[in-house]
Amino acid sequence: MNLSPEASQALEAFEQARGWEQRARLLMQWGDRLEPLGDSDKTETNRVHGCESLVWLVAVQDDGQWRFKAGSDARMLRGLLALLLVRVQGLASDQLAALDLSAWFTQLGLERQLSPSRSNGLHAVLLRMAELATQG
Repeated sequence: MNLSPEASQALEAFEQARGWEQRARLLMQWGDRLEPLGDSDKTETNRVHGCESLVWLVAVQDDGQWRFKAGSDARMLRGLLALLLVRVQGLASDQLAALDLSAWFTQLGLERQLSPSRSNGLHAVLLRMAELATQG
């Protein structure tokens, strides 16, 4: 699996975490590192449907590479989104579509956090990323 430096850093941090409390704290920290979305980004167009919480996704193509920004009103979900973003930054559209999301969160030791609704929500975000990337 080809990981970006940020994704490798995330994986290392989570592998070193002892127990759920440390992982939860790390998850919150990653969520806090998400670049905040401006009000202009929090539009109905950018909203990802299929998530229980409010989630927005913005895609920007930068020199042939896709860069995504995401935000949510739910703190735990912001952490999961941050970890999804570090995993997908710089991937091509076909790689995005083929990404095994549950394997990534299992590697991070966060599979317990993925209730069916959260899992569906993150899959909706990933599908939307692939959709935006193919439209570009």
